[in-house]
Amino acid sequence: MKRSPGVDRDFLVLRYLSNFAYKIFKMKRLVVLFLIIVGVNVLVRAQQNKMPTPAEIAQKNVDDLEKRLKLNGTQKSVIYSYTYNQAKEQADLIKRQQAGNSREEDVDKFYKLQNETSKNIRNVLRPEQQTEYDKIIEERLSGKGLKSKNKKKKKGEEEEVESDIKGLLSAPPVEKQNQ
Repeated sequence: MKRSPGVDRDFLVLRYLSNFAYKIFKMKRLVVLFLIIVGVNVLVRAQQNKMPTPAEIAQKNVDDLEKRLKLNGTQKSVIYSYTYNQAKEQADLIKRQQAGNSREEDVDKFYKLQNETSKNIRNVLRPEQQTEYDKIIEERLSGKGLKSKNKKKKKGEEEEVESDIKGLLSAPPVEKQNQ
């Protein structure tokens, strides 16, 4: 049985079109797969909390204090040095804790660093700056910042009662246990 030349041509056209449709289908799958991979990658990067470097932390602290305390150049450089050293040591402690190698002494060391740095910064400041610095530390410890001052109290919300937290500025004595 012989096919007529028109039928062969129609058969070849249909075969070509089906191959072409199959290739388009494969390309669509590849494009969708590529978009899914890109989307997942973007989400993963967005969710990763990159820790700022000790230098960034120190600079931000100095900038914040400079705005509120009107620091001079010498005060800025000394405070930067204190906060940089604190941030560097605390970053090491955080990395150790994330790796699962932390010890109980690390928590004490973390807070001790904060208290020592705070005391050292306070010693660099003039008396009028020290009182403002104490207010800043109290705001940080109570979780209140500059942003919360601008928020208006919503209807029906009760005002929070503030308590004195100056006891948190210095670490309690650590008792050594002999076992």
